[in-house]
Amino acid sequence: MLSLIAVTRHRPSPAYPVTAYALSNALGATTGEVLAALAEGRSGLAPCRWDLPFPTHCGQWPGELPPMPPALAAYDCRQARLALAGLAQLAPAAERAKARWGADRVGLALGTSTGGIGETEAAFAAWRQEGRLPASFDFARQHSFGALLELVRFATGFEGPGVVVSTACSSSAKVFGVAQRWLDAGLADAVLVGGVDSLCHTTLRGFRSLEVLSAKACRPFAADRDGMNIGEGAALLLLERAGDGPALLLGVGESSDAHHMSHPHPDGEGALAAMSAALAQAALEPSAIDHINAHGTATQLNDAAEAKAIAALFGASVPVASTKGFTGHLLGAAGATEAAFSIAALERGFIPASLGSDPLDPALAIAVSARRLERACRRVLSNSFAFGGNNVSLIFGSPP
Repeated sequence: MLSLIAVTRHRPSPAYPVTAYALSNALGATTGEVLAALAEGRSGLAPCRWDLPFPTHCGQWPGELPPMPPALAAYDCRQARLALAGLAQLAPAAERAKARWGADRVGLALGTSTGGIGETEAAFAAWRQEGRLPASFDFARQHSFGALLELVRFATGFEGPGVVVSTACSSSAKVFGVAQRWLDAGLADAVLVGGVDSLCHTTLRGFRSLEVLSAKACRPFAADRDGMNIGEGAALLLLERAGDGPALLLGVGESSDAHHMSHPHPDGEGALAAMSAALAQAALEPSAIDHINAHGTATQLNDAAEAKAIAALFGASVPVASTKGFTGHLLGAAGATEAAFSIAALERGFIPASLGSDPLDPALAIAVSARRLERACRRVLSNSFAFGGNNVSLIFGSPP
């Protein structure tokens, strides 16, 4: 089949600082809890608590999500509650950005793939049983992707440009490219980027129908890997034109691989193009990368294609890890979550374990470790690849 690849054109771009970030997912309600579990090698995957006609593990948010504040109750859904769990941790950084740049100069670029579909599933079930939708159901404020943008605007007071990106599993990686272009063009001086996705029957049953959902905890790059797990969570990061923070965004590479609607090109052409474009924009050679946070979904096709692309560009010398054995695949929140994990590797001097990868698939010529590696990193590349060939690679570096 013919593959058509369009790569982001290389152009100089400043290295914009990431001045703050927040995480909330199956590993913990707060960033500190999440990163502690990552460092200790504790997985958040467990048998799914949802009523499903098949077994699977999920990365479910721990406990009950806090209720919505009364002022935002119209947006109440699982997606909104996850978003607020992340936003609450960034409140001081958000206020500093508004004070420094002005509310109208702070933009929002957010990714999601599910939106508030869980609330719509519940409303549809009520309609089937009672013949009418619940009076409390508001499609525009509880289901739509635009609702996420409105919610975050109200919660933060940011008034700059705003967009929601939905390109499946690369959604919250592509927003870094959006933010970078806005900063380059002078449309904003700071941009809150990130992603939020919640568990729902549609995704769980959908991936089951594709025969790529594992009944057990997923095992990226393992010889006997048999599929993925779905997770949920929020990851939010603040990019600014200038400032101090734990990392710099050095490069963004995007490619569009038309090989297949759901399967990657078997030789990883789209992945290779995205990684090459990120390196070109950052003006770096492959040898400058100290660690790769792989997309690594634990499906047979994805892991094989990504490993081929990594081996072709980096050989087998760069340590590679997939963190989906910790959180599951967070879909629209995966890119931003793994960007934050990449920044944590720069900050904390370790490469997380690739849980479940032992024994490693001998056909994959890349360096994957099932154990945490103590390694000082200066530059980390993070991959996010999606249905339809929407591929993104991000490079983060330590500040001088």
